[in-house]
Formats: sequence, C-alpha cells, structure tokens
Amino acid sequence: MANAPLVVVAPCSYHDGVGDYVAAMKYQGQFAILQALVIALIERLEALEAEGVVERPQVLIPVPLHSSRLRDRGFNQAWIIAKALSQRLQIPLVDDAVMRVTNTRPQAGLTGKQRRRNLEGAFALKRHFPYQRVAIIDDVVTTGTTANALAKLFESRYIHVQVWCLARAEAPHLRD
Repeated sequence: MANAPLVVVAPCSYHDGVGDYVAAMKYQGQFAILQALVIALIERLEALEAEGVVERPQVLIPVPLHSSRLRDRGFNQAWIIAKALSQRLQIPLVDDAVMRVTNTRPQAGLTGKQRRRNLEGAFALKRHFPYQRVAIIDDVVTTGTTANALAKLFESRYIHVQVWCLARAEAPHLRD
C-alpha cells in the first residue's frame, strides 16, 4: 500500500490562471472564488467516482498549520476549503486527528529535497483514529511533499488516502 502512487484530485492547474486566486486566498484571506473552485473540485470528484477511479472517503482531513503560523495568518485555508467541501458533500470534517508538531519553514521557494527534509517529523496522528478512508484537503499540491508526509501517517495504519486540492502546480524543476 505504501508504494502505491498517491491519488491527487484537482479540478485545474495552478499555472492556468487559477494560481493568483489561490494565492490571494492563502496570503490575503480573499475567498471570493472559493465556492466556484469547490464546485469545480466536486464536479471532478463526481466524474472520477462515476468512472470508479475514486471512492468517497469517510472523513475530510485539512492539512494542519502549526499553532504559531495559524496565529500569524489568522486562518487555515485548508480548513476553510475542507469546511466548504464537508457542507456540500455531507462528509464529516475531522480537524483534530493530525497535528503539525513542528513549526516548519514555508515550502514555497524550497527545492524538492529541501521540502522533504523540512517536513521530516512535522506531523503526528492521534493514537485512536477509527476511519479507513480519508481525503487530505489542501489548497494546492506542488511536489506532493506535504501530502506524502501526511499520507505516510495514515498508510502506516492501513488507512486509504486521497488528496483533494483546488489546484495542481506542475513543478518539474523542483524534482531532485
């Protein structure tokens, strides 16, 4: 299971005009486009579900922020996205199962190798976690380093993981 590729579902590319909107959500708290992107993600999910590519998870898990970054930013964009998805899809949001135990550097601007090293040991999963299928929610997936770090926690307990995000950022220059 741990060697299977991670399933990442995104309705669009970060570099095809959506990036500015996603960045505005993350760094400026401008969520005007959120519902449109959530609807696009749901439409993509429903199409993949109809084709048998994905199965609905039991719960949604937003990528956690460290408490100091949450305090500085004032919100967790992954939690806001997960909340909107939870309401529309009627899938519970579980925001206390995974903790960010290390206040890591922001991933933006780091190479792939630096991103992986930056996130080593950054997350912890609660001892008791009763679900078998989860979707990790984030705003954007670039190299997949954050998603993979979180997926390893779940997969070590034989929990099926998908990653849902608003945009996928192709970053071949960050592979190393």
